[in-house]
Amino acid sequence: MTKGREKTFIFHQPSDNIDRRLDKFLSAQKGLDLSRARIQHLIKIGAVTVNGETKRPGYQLRPGDRITISLLLPSVPLEAPEKVDFDLLYEDNSILVVNKPSGLVVHPSAGHHTGTLVHGLLSKYLNLSSLSGPTRPGIVHRLDKDTSGVMVIARDDAAHTFLAHQFKRRKVKKRYLAFVHGKVAREQGMVDLPINRHSVKRKEMSVSLLKGRRAITEWEVVSVFSLGFSVLRITPHTGRTHQIRVHMAYIGHPVLGDTLYGYGKRWWRQQNSTMKGAYTLAKRQMLHAELLGFIHPDSLRYVEFEAPPPPDMDRLRAWLNENRTL
Repeated sequence: MTKGREKTFIFHQPSDNIDRRLDKFLSAQKGLDLSRARIQHLIKIGAVTVNGETKRPGYQLRPGDRITISLLLPSVPLEAPEKVDFDLLYEDNSILVVNKPSGLVVHPSAGHHTGTLVHGLLSKYLNLSSLSGPTRPGIVHRLDKDTSGVMVIARDDAAHTFLAHQFKRRKVKKRYLAFVHGKVAREQGMVDLPINRHSVKRKEMSVSLLKGRRAITEWEVVSVFSLGFSVLRITPHTGRTHQIRVHMAYIGHPVLGDTLYGYGKRWWRQQNSTMKGAYTLAKRQMLHAELLGFIHPDSLRYVEFEAPPPPDMDRLRAWLNENRTL
């Protein structure tokens, strides 16, 4: 099986072609041969940029705009499953609900061509929805590689459409458990700050008051440990990329183990031996999607699914309890 590869297309808006929607412009490009619906999906997941910035499908192009679209060429045909471990929480004819372990990539992407959740799904289920393309069968939403927890998978296109509409309309209930740096003083709070792709570090997101899209994150304290860590229960009311990690870092409580937005090896080397014990236990960002609630596409009733904290979080909590200081 040949590995997938990314291909980048670059277009320029002609000076004599003004006031044209971004999605319409790209769907008209013969070199892409993609439907407008597929183009809109690619725009929404950040695979399309205009002058280096993400835009909405309805963005009106201006003369001279530079449009870049990055595509992962199909590399995982439906007949290429692999055995991949994940916990199945629920299944019926329309949906699957899984508990994704940390360290598992959801779908094939650059640098991750095998061993993804999609490969594991294909080894057990013949029919999954096709709306997200050939390399993302069944995938309605995603979790970061190192984030564990509940995900819903669509088994057919009708269920996919129904679920995707709820995610888009912010009708899905999501709740996370997170270990963060610092003793969080208030019992609860909310961060309402827009997020956009970082202006320099293109693989990162950041709070951007001028160009960002609105992002709302609500949190409440579960535990505070004297060593200088807290456990929060977090509810994101929007679904921006890396939203929880960006917001927590911005308010001074980055997620423990998050080397992208939090503290790296240099910071940990400066800590005492007791503190370094936390470092040895936090081998990834300590973030877990513990609950997901939505309207079921068949019964039209609200359902909730929960996944208990994974063993690494339980070990960390036990260690923090054992190492309380005065």
